[in-house]
Amino acid sequence: MPEKSSQPGGGKEEKSPNKAGNENNPGGQASPKQTDRNQKTAEEKEIKKSAVLGMKNKEAKSAAEEGEWKAPSDEESGGEGTGWIELPDEADFWRPPARFGSIPVEKEPMGWDRRLGFRKLFPRISLPFQVVERVRFGHPDLNPNRLFCGDNLQVMRSLPAESIDLIYADPPFFSQREYSVVWGDEQEKRSFSDVWKDGLNGYLTWLAPRLAESKRLLKKTGSLYLHCDWHAGHYIKVELDKIFGYHNLVREIIWSYGTPSGGRAKARRPVKSHDFLFCYGKSRQDPLTQKDKRRRTKYNPIFLPYSQKYLDNWFKKVDEDGRRYQERKRAGGKVDRQYLDESKGVPLSDVWDIPAIYARGSQKQVIGYATQKPEALLERIIQASSDEGDVVGDFFCGGGTTPAVAQRLNRKWIACDQSRAAVSVTRDRLIDQAEQTKMNEKSSKAVAVPDFALENWGVYEAKALSKMPPETFRAFVLKCFGAKGKSEEAGVHGWKGPVPVWVGSPKPRERVSAADVKAFANAVRQTARYKQTNLREGIMLAWAFRADAKQAAEQLRKLEEVDFHFIRLDLTRIDSQNFREDVAKLAGKYADYASFLTFVSPPQVEVGVRRLQRMIYKFDASDTIVMNADPKTKIANVQWDFKYNGRRFRSTEGYSFAREKDGSPRLWAQYEFARAGKHWVACRVQDDKGGEGFWKEEIEVS
Repeated sequence: MPEKSSQPGGGKEEKSPNKAGNENNPGGQASPKQTDRNQKTAEEKEIKKSAVLGMKNKEAKSAAEEGEWKAPSDEESGGEGTGWIELPDEADFWRPPARFGSIPVEKEPMGWDRRLGFRKLFPRISLPFQVVERVRFGHPDLNPNRLFCGDNLQVMRSLPAESIDLIYADPPFFSQREYSVVWGDEQEKRSFSDVWKDGLNGYLTWLAPRLAESKRLLKKTGSLYLHCDWHAGHYIKVELDKIFGYHNLVREIIWSYGTPSGGRAKARRPVKSHDFLFCYGKSRQDPLTQKDKRRRTKYNPIFLPYSQKYLDNWFKKVDEDGRRYQERKRAGGKVDRQYLDESKGVPLSDVWDIPAIYARGSQKQVIGYATQKPEALLERIIQASSDEGDVVGDFFCGGGTTPAVAQRLNRKWIACDQSRAAVSVTRDRLIDQAEQTKMNEKSSKAVAVPDFALENWGVYEAKALSKMPPETFRAFVLKCFGAKGKSEEAGVHGWKGPVPVWVGSPKPRERVSAADVKAFANAVRQTARYKQTNLREGIMLAWAFRADAKQAAEQLRKLEEVDFHFIRLDLTRIDSQNFREDVAKLAGKYADYASFLTFVSPPQVEVGVRRLQRMIYKFDASDTIVMNADPKTKIANVQWDFKYNGRRFRSTEGYSFAREKDGSPRLWAQYEFARAGKHWVACRVQDDKGGEGFWKEEIEVS
């Protein structure tokens, strides 16, 4: 079912200015037109109430084991019958100003269609998730967290409604074009190539459906923190008001990160030193009190320490036990003592002074890209708007600051980025933190860190698919092809509409033979549809076809003119354009889907090792061979683990996202070992198509 506004046309029927008892209707009786309007509004409210009651979704399911795939059901993912995105009912707020004449008022978000919602410009694509890895921390009984690599809009659409407590969104700012491509990944370039082409309207049209999906995913007590700056912040707030409701703004927060060190002495304008954070609640807030006791947006009060100046001015006195206090006059003239050690501190305001990531004292967090945010900022957001055990989401996760902080604060998390390099850096960061943090700082109890699953959407690793059991592989391929996977007929694996479909082996080297073609043709002849209708078609899907298979299929086609029992078989390679035709045809001006549903091969990693001096070695991966078909494929990132334990790759600090001066990935690394002897060294290489290769070798260090 398409996304819906709360009323036809995106808003409630406007109220009549002729209210009972006003100067236009002195008798106090509603006019016939007004009666009709009231009746229509009441009916629409009942329809809306019934629809909302039918929108409940099941709780999110845990991630699958390695080698498995996950195809969310319509009920689970917000698909048919549950995928409503409801615009707020604020007709009065967006009412056209009648006294100024006919002035149009845009009360619907950019890109919204009154019939199809955001799916007119951004059609939904139903593709499965590929679980390529499950990182284990020894607690299989806990539901795993989920790290996605793929288009965040489609990933969000595949998740169940009202399943997340807090979402932090840090989309690329509408500022400099180079900020849009941080990781050097082709998926970034494809996604953001048109974002700025149509100016601010194009940017807002791209962003609005992602904000709407955030609202759908939030629980009733949940909140969204949208991070932006002056370039588009005020325009983004208008879109947020249209999607969440004007009165659901919890607060506009100013993040003051300070003046950059060594600031320009001859600056021609005040130096930029802050960003905005718009915090919106999912629940409907009262316009006057901003409260709704039934579904109040979650907030945990935070208190900051008193300044030294405040302490010196007010907490001047000391009692006989050495406790500092101040005297406060209460109602009725009574004077009592407020002790410093019993005081909570200063309530958190909407101006946050938190140093930027590159400020002094934050260097250990630095990964190496300009838009990285400090952990202290996310820590404050997560502590203020979620509790332990809550689910925190970040669908622009970049280097993984949000999931890392959420994991440290004992929250569950869901994270997503479209760059394979970004996901790999996030993976290593989470592993490193989990292995270093053995005890909870607050309770001094052992921290049970859940596993997390790394899942691909839209770009799939062919090597991982080859390890699937045949039945699982067939179901995966049929889902990608848009075919139904259930079939009662022997020798037929699924149906594409009325056409029977057959799927080959998961092993790329096992090519389809002429015997397979003839067996499938005979199976088609035994189907009820073949016997009852004039259907004479079939589709065979496989990695590769032998020459004799193609000849057999051609011979069946030639029988069309002479044999009533002919079968016309189409042999379709799984990695071909024809296979993803259904997805590619959904592409439009704002939705470039042409490269979705692709299968990538890992780079063949080649590393040269050279001893520079005692204990110091240079490792060079510049001879790595990219294996994907596109000749323009390039290496996007190289990660090094100089303490590889043979079980789990974990990047050595400072060797996960190294760049040259021109921003290109650094393909070499120089490392000084602490001791002589044998050391295992490992390397991960990501290309800009989504492929990732691995290399390891034991080095004799001297």
